[in-house]
Amino acid sequence: MQFGIFTVGDVTPDPTTGRTPTEHERIKAMVAIARKAEEVGLDVFATGEHHNPPFVPSSPTTMLGYIAATTERLILSTSTTLITTNDPVKIAEDFAMLQHLADGRVDLMMGRGNTGPVYPWFGEDIRQGIPLAIEKYALLHKLWREDVVDWEGKFRTPLQGFTSTPRPLDGTPPFVWHGSIRSPEIAEQAAYYGDGFFANNIFWPKEHFQKLIRLYRKRYAHYGHGTPEQAIVGLGGQAFIRKNSQDAVREFRPYFDNAPVYGHGPSLEEFTEQTPLVVGSPQEVIEKTLAFRDAFGDYQRQLFLMDHAGLPLKTVLEQLDLLGEEVVPVLRKEFAALRPAGVPDGPVHPAAATSVKEEV
Repeated sequence: MQFGIFTVGDVTPDPTTGRTPTEHERIKAMVAIARKAEEVGLDVFATGEHHNPPFVPSSPTTMLGYIAATTERLILSTSTTLITTNDPVKIAEDFAMLQHLADGRVDLMMGRGNTGPVYPWFGEDIRQGIPLAIEKYALLHKLWREDVVDWEGKFRTPLQGFTSTPRPLDGTPPFVWHGSIRSPEIAEQAAYYGDGFFANNIFWPKEHFQKLIRLYRKRYAHYGHGTPEQAIVGLGGQAFIRKNSQDAVREFRPYFDNAPVYGHGPSLEEFTEQTPLVVGSPQEVIEKTLAFRDAFGDYQRQLFLMDHAGLPLKTVLEQLDLLGEEVVPVLRKEFAALRPAGVPDGPVHPAAATSVKEEV
C-alpha cells in the first residue's frame, strides 16, 4: 500500500491574514512539501497540471525533475497529466527522460482536467474530450512499447518510422493511472490496458465512485489482466490534523469557508459527513481512511490533499509530520493485515524497487 500527497498548486489568499503568496513562493513551497513527504516516510508526491491562474504547476516534469535531484526514495507522479491537450509524443519524451533522471521513481496519472478553456488554448475542442483521451493515450501506449512507430489518427498528423527518445528506462514504461471523477469511458480505458484507475473521490459521496470502481474492476478481469480484486486502484483523500479534533476544526474552518473550490457552499460539518474530508485527530483520520476499504475494496495507493485553500507552508509541514508519524504507520499495518493474498502492492518500476532494496 502506497501513501502520499497530491497538490493542485493553487495560489490562494490566507483568509486569516489576507496575504497571498507569490508564484515564486508557492512553487518553492511545493518543493519543500515534496521533500518533507520523503522525510516523514511517505511514498508518493504528485502534482497537478494547470495552465491558468490561480495555479502554478504548468510544467510538472520540470518540477518533478528538480525534486528528483533532491530526493532518494519518493515516487514522483502527477495528479493530472492532461492527455487531451498535450501531444503524446512530448509526454512520451518528457516522462521517459524523467524516468532516467529519477532512476525509475516515476509514474503519472492521465486526466482531462477541470478547466474548459484549456482546450482552445492548445488547439483542441472540449466537445471531443473523451475521443481525444482515448486516441492520444493509444498513441502514447504504443510509443513507449514499440521502437519504431507508424501511426495515423484523427487528432494529429501521422507518424512514419518514428522513434521516441529516450526509450523507457530498462524497457519498462512509467506506470499509468487513469484519473476520473465522472467518466465510465475512462474506467473502461484503464481496464482495457491493464493500467491503474484513480478515483479522486474528494468532492462527491462514495456511492458515485463505487460505481466507477466496480466497473473498472469488472472490465479489468474481462480483459484478462487478473481478478477484479487484483485491479490497481488509487483513491484521493483530504485531511486537516491536530492532536485533538476541536483544535483542528477551529483552525481549519476559515480556510474551508473561503476555499475557492468549496467555500461558501456546504458547511464544514456537511462536507466531512458526505465526502472523504476529515478534520480532526490522527485517530479520526485513521478510522475514516480505513473505512475506504469497506467501500471500495483493497486498493494500492492513497493520496491526501494537504496544502490547498491558502494554508501557510508552516502549517502544511506540521500536517505532514502528523500524517507521517502518527497516521500512516497505523494505516500501513492495518491495511497490510487485512489484505488478502494475491492482491498486488502498489506499482513500482523495477529499477526503483531494486534501489530501495539495496538501501535497506
